[in-house]
Amino acid sequence: MNRTTGSTRPLGDVRVIEFCNVAAGPFCGLLFADFGADVVKVEPRQGDALRQWPPITGGFSENFASLNRNKRSIALNLKDAADNDVARRLIQSADVVIENNRPGVMARLGLGYEDLAETHPKLIYCSLSAFGQSGPRAQQGGFDVTIQAIAGIMSVTGEPDGAPVKCGVPLVDFAAGLYAAFAVSSLLAGVRAGGPGGHIDVPMMGVSMAIAALQTSEFFGTGKNPRKLGAAHPRNAPYDLFRAQDGNFVLAAGNNKLWQIVCEEVGQPALASDPRFLTTSDRAANQTALKEILEKVFITRTVADWLETFEARGVPCGPTNTYAEALSDAQVVERGWVQPLTLPNGATTRTFASPLRINGAAPSIRRGPPALDGQRAELLNELQTR
Repeated sequence: MNRTTGSTRPLGDVRVIEFCNVAAGPFCGLLFADFGADVVKVEPRQGDALRQWPPITGGFSENFASLNRNKRSIALNLKDAADNDVARRLIQSADVVIENNRPGVMARLGLGYEDLAETHPKLIYCSLSAFGQSGPRAQQGGFDVTIQAIAGIMSVTGEPDGAPVKCGVPLVDFAAGLYAAFAVSSLLAGVRAGGPGGHIDVPMMGVSMAIAALQTSEFFGTGKNPRKLGAAHPRNAPYDLFRAQDGNFVLAAGNNKLWQIVCEEVGQPALASDPRFLTTSDRAANQTALKEILEKVFITRTVADWLETFEARGVPCGPTNTYAEALSDAQVVERGWVQPLTLPNGATTRTFASPLRINGAAPSIRRGPPALDGQRAELLNELQTR
C-alpha cells in the first residue's frame, strides 16, 4: 500500500471495479477514487441511470458528475458472453468489487462472489442492497425514500402535528456508501496483512437503523416510539429553530452553562431558577413553554443581531442557510471545498470536493467524470498487457 508521507492518495495502488447505479454504490466508489484508487465504473450499454438526471449541462448530468469524478468508464452488456468475459477479467485484475444490484443478479451472470473467490481468494466483494443478501425482504427493491419509511426515519421527521416526511438529503444512500467504504477499507487492511478477502453485505435498511442509535435506544429504554419534534430535541432545550424579527435561526444551548448565558442575553436571568427550566431534562419536558417565552424576545431583534450576540458568548447557533448561502459561506471558501470540474463535453462546472485533509492536504480531483464507455480502449489494452 502507498504509505508516502503526506500523500493524499493512500489508496493509489488499489483497483476497484464498480458495478453500480445512481447513488449508494457510486458514492462508495467515489470515496475510494478521491483517495487515489483506480475505480473502473462498469456501466450497462445505456449507462448509469443517474446520467439522465437533471440538471443537464451541455448534455451531461451534473448529478452524475458529483458522484463519479476520478473514475474511468467502460460499458458492457453482462449478458453477452464476450462482455461478460471482459468483466470477469477486470475483476480478476482488481482488489475490490462494489455492486448494488438485487441479491442474486451477479451470481446469475456468473460474476458473484462465489464464482470468483476460488481463483481470487484475496478479492474483497461488497454488495449493497435495499435489505441485505438474505431474509424475507431480500428480493425486494428499495430507494432512499422507501427505506426511510420502512426503517422508521420518516416517523421522527417533520413537525409534531404534521405528516411524516423524508429527510431532504438522501441520507440512506450516502450512509450505506459510507458503511460500505469503511467495511471494504477494514477488510483491505486485513488482506494487506496477509489475510483473505471476503464478501461484505451492506443492507440499506440495516444501515438506516444503525445510524438511528439514539432513536432505537430510546425505544429500548422506554418502550415508547420516538416522536416527530420538528427541529427540537427530545432531551435538550433550548435546542430548536426560533423566530426572530426578519427570519429564523437555530440555537443549541445544550448544557446548563450555555442556558445561563441565554438567560442573561435575553434579559431574563430569573429563567435560570424557574422550576420548569432548572435542568436539561426539565427544559426538554417544558420546551414548548420555553420556546414561547424566548421567541417573545427573539422577535424584537434581527437574526444577524442574535447570531452576533450568541456567537460572541460561545453559544452554538446558526442561520438556516439555503444551499446558495451554505456554499458561499466563508468557511467553505477558505477550506476550498468547492472546486472546478471539467465535464467530458469540455464544459466547466463546480463540485463539492472531498472535505477531508491528510496532513493538511486535500485529496485531489485528478479527472472529471467519465463519458459513457470513455475509457474502453485503454482498459481493454491494459487487460491485454497484464
